[in-house]
Amino acid sequence: MSQDSHLHSSKIAPTPRERFAEYLLQHGMRNTDQRRHLLEFVFSQHEHFNAEALIGRLPRRGERGHVSRPTVYRTLNEFVDAGLLRRFELDGRAVYEHDYGYPQHDHLHCQRCQKLFEFESQDLLSLRDRVAARRRFRVLGHRLIITGVCEACQRSERRRGRRAH
Repeated sequence: MSQDSHLHSSKIAPTPRERFAEYLLQHGMRNTDQRRHLLEFVFSQHEHFNAEALIGRLPRRGERGHVSRPTVYRTLNEFVDAGLLRRFELDGRAVYEHDYGYPQHDHLHCQRCQKLFEFESQDLLSLRDRVAARRRFRVLGHRLIITGVCEACQRSERRRGRRAH
């Protein structure tokens, strides 16, 4: 009287390319050249970006590797749905960052130069978990953006202030 009690194993996609191919397959979508090119381009560098900045860095119409504007917007949404990118609002615009396989982190946002600086803080995670536990709240994630003025912009402001006197 033996029962088949083994668990079915499923392959975990180790790369963004494989994860996206898996997502497309699950949704009955084709992995087109434009999607593949955009995925390679986005994951070839690690930086925060918005769709318009990305479009400005892609090959132009008629050039090899061109991706149309509507396809960029549609594919970025697919990357978010697939768990590859995270989208958040910053000063009224959608900003994207890598999410797949990337550790939990938070941001400092400079109001002068608009740069985002990533940081990780175990103290912050501990505080988050203590607050959630007190309220019997199960944490699924969090997003923190601290706004202010970065060191470089502060120095620049001080130099300008000295010149004005």
